[in-house]
Amino acid sequence: MRAGRLATTDEKEIKQILDKTGELVKNVSMNATPAETGMMVYGIVREVTGVQDPFKAIKEQHIKETKAIYPELEKLVANSDDKLLTAIKIAIAGNIIDLGVSRAFDIVSDVENILKQDFAIFDYTAFKKQLEKTKSILYIGDNVGESVFDKILIKELKKPVKFAVRAIPIINDVTWEDAIASGLDEVAELIDSGCESPGIILDQSTPEFLELFNTTDLVISKGQGNFEGLSDCNRQVFFLLKSKCPIIANHLGIEDNSIILKEHKI
Repeated sequence: MRAGRLATTDEKEIKQILDKTGELVKNVSMNATPAETGMMVYGIVREVTGVQDPFKAIKEQHIKETKAIYPELEKLVANSDDKLLTAIKIAIAGNIIDLGVSRAFDIVSDVENILKQDFAIFDYTAFKKQLEKTKSILYIGDNVGESVFDKILIKELKKPVKFAVRAIPIINDVTWEDAIASGLDEVAELIDSGCESPGIILDQSTPEFLELFNTTDLVISKGQGNFEGLSDCNRQVFFLLKSKCPIIANHLGIEDNSIILKEHKI
């Protein structure tokens, strides 16, 4: 409904979106991931309205807002005792910018709160150990605005990084265009995952992405959508996210709104 109203003011089209979504819900598998369901639902919005990126103006505003505080975030990293850990926390703080979950957030205050917050899952030692022996990194992006925060962490990793984006606009997930607007092309090589979903679906990714995913020394996955899609994959992945719903929190055995640096082992 929210995406539909961003895309059109035509009440007949809104009704059509709801009708088609209702039909979809009747038939969707209980085993489908949120990314798979989201891809189908937002596909209906595009099909009915003809608008490919309903959230475009909001994404542009988020990039503008996060770029405005970027210099302050860089100072926080530079002045910290553990620059890598601070950069990780800032990257996770950016994960609050999720239009698929909530529109009510204050970027600056949420960043400040998360920097003071303890991790519910904290596989930092394993992360540093893997980073030390890593020659290449695949960094799977999540939301626009958050992507500006990712730039800070990528710079602090001090290794060659390939940053994966969505193939087409889906909610506020970062596309190639969004990544360039965020300045990520300055610190990483951009690659298209091939996914048209709000989260990676491996069997819908490009062969090039799958090759990277399977062979890269270190994979960093940002956000809840990517966690939902990759949490049972068959390789080591480090997940950086904030838990944003009771289902994920219960699955991980933590409280909701927790921050997480989790190593997924084979």
